[in-house]
This record gives sequence, C-alpha cells and structure tokens, in this order.
Amino acid sequence: MDGTPEPQPHDWGPFGRPLFNDASSRALSRVGVVDVGSNSVRLMVFDGAARSPAYFYNEKIMCALGAGMSKTGKLNPEGRMRALAAMRRFRHLADGMGISPLTAVATAAVREATDGPEFRAEVESETGIQLWVIDGEEEARLSAQGVLLGWPGSYGLVCDMGGSSMELAEISGGRVGRRISAQIGPLKLSSMKGGKKGRKAFIKQTLSDMAGHMGPQKNRLFLVGGSWRAFARIDMERLGYPLHVLHEYRMSPAAIRETAKYIADSDPDALRARASVSSSRMALVPLAAEVLKQVVKTFHPRDIAISSYGIREGMLYEQMPQQLRDRDPLIESCTYAEAKDARLPGFGRTLYTFIRPLFKSAPDHRRRIVKAACLLHDVSWRAHPDYRAEDCFDNATRANLGGLKHSERVFLGLALLHRYSNKRANARFAPLVSLIDEASLHQAEVLGKAMRFGAMLWPQKDASPGELRWFPKKKLLELRLTPEVEPLFGEVAQTRFQSLAATLDAQSRVTVARARRGYSAA
Repeated sequence: MDGTPEPQPHDWGPFGRPLFNDASSRALSRVGVVDVGSNSVRLMVFDGAARSPAYFYNEKIMCALGAGMSKTGKLNPEGRMRALAAMRRFRHLADGMGISPLTAVATAAVREATDGPEFRAEVESETGIQLWVIDGEEEARLSAQGVLLGWPGSYGLVCDMGGSSMELAEISGGRVGRRISAQIGPLKLSSMKGGKKGRKAFIKQTLSDMAGHMGPQKNRLFLVGGSWRAFARIDMERLGYPLHVLHEYRMSPAAIRETAKYIADSDPDALRARASVSSSRMALVPLAAEVLKQVVKTFHPRDIAISSYGIREGMLYEQMPQQLRDRDPLIESCTYAEAKDARLPGFGRTLYTFIRPLFKSAPDHRRRIVKAACLLHDVSWRAHPDYRAEDCFDNATRANLGGLKHSERVFLGLALLHRYSNKRANARFAPLVSLIDEASLHQAEVLGKAMRFGAMLWPQKDASPGELRWFPKKKLLELRLTPEVEPLFGEVAQTRFQSLAATLDAQSRVTVARARRGYSAA
C-alpha cells in the first residue's frame, strides 16, 4: 500500500463507480442515465465506443414538473405523478437490460420546489433510484462538458435552456470556464405577470446581468436543450433544409431573427405538423424564441450551432481520463464500428495507408474524413447488394457520429456510396449533394472509387496490398504490386483501377516487383 486512500463511491459522482477503468479502453460498458428536468424526464442508455458513446436506448416523457411553480412553489402535481410513473418504467427497463442501478440527476424544478426533497424520497422508496440534485452552475458545467464530448477542442459559449432555467458556460481549450444559471426557462416565463412587455423587459435584464458575469462571448454559440432543438427543426422547415440531423446544424444570427418572426406569424398547429414538433414542446417554442433573439442580441455570436449532447453526455465526459478525452470521437466511433461489423477488422487502416497518396495535399480535416471512410468501408456488407450503396449513404448521413459537420456527413456518405457503386443515379441524393461544393463532390467520388479498388487487393489484415503513387502534374496514376499481391489484380480489379484513373482524368501504369530492388511493367 502506498498510503493513498481507496476511492469511495462518492468519488465517482452520481455513478458511484468508475466507468472508465482503463484509459486505453475502446468500448463503453452499457450505462443508463435518467435526467429529471423541469419539462421532461428522459432515460438514455449509452453503449458503443468509449470516446463516442452511442444511444442504445432513448425515451422521453413530457412531465412538466416545473409548470406553475412560480405561483405555488411546488412541483406540478400531475407532472409529479407522471414523472414517478416514468421512473418506475425506467427501473423495469434497466432491470431487463441488465444495467441496474440507473444513475439519475435532477435539475431546476426539483432543486427549487419546496416539495423537491419529498419527491426524491418517494422516487427512491418506490424505485430504489437515488436522485442526485445538482445546482445551476454544476448543470452549466456538465452541459458544457457534453458539448466538449462531441466537439473536442471547441470554444465559445454554451447555452442550455431547460423548462425552468437557463445556463451559460464558456468553453476553450477543452475546458469549462465561467458559468452562470438564471430562472429564465419557458415554463417560468409562461406564468410571468406583465404580459409580453413585462416578459421582454425581464428577459433583457436577466441576460444583461448574465453577460456582466460572463464577459464578451463573440465566438460560436452552442445551443443545448429541447426547446432549442425544436427551434432548429422549424428553421430547417422554413429553409427546406434537406438533412434533418440536428447535431451540428448551423444557424446565423440573421436566421435566428427570421425564424423567430416565422414562428410568431405562423399557425402553431400547422407549423408543429410541418416541423414534426410535439404539441407540448411547441407550446414553449415561442417563449424560447423570444429568449434566443435576446441571447443573440446580447452576445453577438459569429454563428450558432445545435448540440444534441448535453448534461447526460457531460456526466460521461466527467469520468473520462485525459488520454481518452484527447482521442478523436469520429475515428473512435468508426474504429468501433469496424471491429464490430467489418468482415476483416483492421483492414481499414491498411486501406487508408494504401490510398493516402491520392490525398497527400488535402488538409488535415479532409484526411480525417478519408480515414473514417476507410474504417467504415466494409461495415455494410450484410445489406443486399442492390441497396448496399444507398444503405451506406443513409448510414453515414444519419448516423450518431460526433465531431462531424453536415457537409462532412454528405462527403462521407458519397464516398461510401461510391465504394459500392460507380454512379449515383438515385434522385433523392440530389438535395443533400447540394450541401457540398463541386470540388468536394469530385474528391468524394475519387475516395469511393479508390476504396472500391483497394478492397479488391484484400490479402491478410496486416499485409500490404501494394503501393499507389499519384503524380497530379503529370496526370499519372501508378500502381506498384508485389508478387504476393499480383494474383489479386484480376479482371475486376483492373476494371476498377481504370475507373479510378478515369475519374482522376489520368493515365495509368502498373508495375510488379520482380526482384528485391526493382519493378517491371505489367
């Protein structure tokens, strides 16, 4: 013994146990988190890559625990019954999945209600689930860490709106800085006296006070919370945006103003149906829009991004050792998918090394997507051949992947489509293709056809498939094969190699190593 005390359950926060015993771990043992908010109660079960946890199960019940609290000081009685019923259900689900005990956190409504302690005791008595009540600053910190889980190295201002409160936190260099919480959620605003004029004055003054604490925050604004996601859905509907993935969706300050006006001028029921927003959520969106307009007016962010990651993901990030935090969530997720689903796990890295010369002048952010594509190039092999290309495109553009812009999703999807198909004739791809420029479109096709060819030279996992050399000024694509690989360069492989050369508008040359130091033309 070195005299260091053994870690106690409270040292691991709400989980009561370490989730990441090994900093080099690649997979996360399944874990369930319940978030008891002012508006909703949600169960989230995480699984998958340790650095990029995926949603194994996700269920939300709109309980409105915080409705009417500004008048009564107590939890909404109907919401309290619904929340307790939800917790009973979640406990049974957790038992069935073998993930008990659940970890549960409660935020503004439970921490502020006079009957909050009574509710906590009732939950624990009936379900055995212990509710950890966190204060506003801790809520802000965990939400910001959730953003860092999805956007490593990001910087800016995180704004998390719940039903009863709103939290702000600054992030920079992978760390959370100043943070503050205020009672400015839509459930709180809905029962405020003074009508729209009084509400507007309250919002303006509250945000002015928050800005005084936070200081200038003119970088990116990250929006966390269901009301913001509903707002983004409506912005997508207004613009006819083709990719309905909320995470990393971007809006400009001007778009915020236009969408807020669009919400105010629209019939709520018709708008709710068009944008696929629930009626309970839609009732709060106009109030959230008023707040968001003032947030933008107060802080002047250069752009606005939606984060699907928040407090629950932040709780996982809290436990990650720095070595794990420093990994790329996209590459980790793709590595996990390859290990689980590919026919020859590990060949993706070999393929990346083989085709990398085609992208030697590409910036780092593009080579990162090239590497992700190579890791994913074979994970959809079980799909029917007639639909495999389409399946690859759909998976890449809609998958739960962090650290991936919308344009990068489309690039990745197109590359994987061309891994299985020379052409993209399906008209339904056209709207999404409009999200990337012509140069990226061509590069995605080159990447896909390079993977399509490279996959033909499939020896053993750690064996080299040969060497590609690309001379862009000469417009020459050279393939160097070893004698061991030459038999794999059959008729189909030759056709695919020529297709790649044609896409590059290049001449091709194939050589085979006949001796230890030389190559001869094939």
